[in-house]
Amino acid sequence: MTEPPVLPTPTYAVTGATGHLGRLAVDALLRHGVPARNVFALVRDPGKADDLAGLGVGVREADYDRPDTLGPALEGIERLLLVSSPSTEDPVGQHTNVIRAADAADVGFVVYTSILHADETGNALAPKHADTEDVLQGSGLPFAVARNGWYVENYTARLDEYLADGEIVGAAGEGRVSAATRADYAEAAVALLTGDIADQQGYWELGGEAFTMAELAKTISEVTGTEVVYRDLSPEEFTEALRGAGMDEDTAGFVTALELSVARGELETDSPALANLLGRAPTSLVDAVRAARL
Repeated sequence: MTEPPVLPTPTYAVTGATGHLGRLAVDALLRHGVPARNVFALVRDPGKADDLAGLGVGVREADYDRPDTLGPALEGIERLLLVSSPSTEDPVGQHTNVIRAADAADVGFVVYTSILHADETGNALAPKHADTEDVLQGSGLPFAVARNGWYVENYTARLDEYLADGEIVGAAGEGRVSAATRADYAEAAVALLTGDIADQQGYWELGGEAFTMAELAKTISEVTGTEVVYRDLSPEEFTEALRGAGMDEDTAGFVTALELSVARGELETDSPALANLLGRAPTSLVDAVRAARL
């Protein structure tokens, strides 16, 4: 019997590869068995990627705001993970620069990290993602959109604060959050990136098992042995509390808007897509809190 031909391994690139999610995605590609020589870390400052270079990963300068860096960075790249920009100035323009460069470089597949329900939510972060999705759709490039829910780390990073105060203060009401760890979202993005392009294209609503803020407080209490409760405030009270803690007016209003998005259920999904891409259940809230205590 004739053996099937061995297909060459595609070349992969990850933008923002020195950031939290991008770095985890590079690690996940290597764990998936992609040779380091086929993985390229696209970073604004190559000087901050020495550890990646030490793994044999190619490091290329790629600044979202400097289109002249993007063409050379994407030369020879077949599959691209476009990690969304944290910028509040012109993120859609930045993403468009990358997408145009990917098209010009004949990149064969793009995975973009978006937000849950980007095209129908009132979440304040959604417009930049929905607009970028439109740019991708109009580009003609084969693509998949990983619509990620909240990071569990949004909460576990504040664990010491919650324990010191004995409470989580918010305005989320009984809203449920389908959060997952950054590592799980990075693993899912890589599963999309490395899979069969014909099967992976489209929009993927990703999130873990949903929980309320009261359930978060209860979980923290059970894991740590220190009682933490959730104190729900009105939007006005919450905004005033943020201002009292030193937050400026605009930022306090923005954070309150995110809380209200949670209250409306906009960060919840019952989609099994994350578990399907991972091939396992997403990391549980209990395990994420335990890991944050290590």
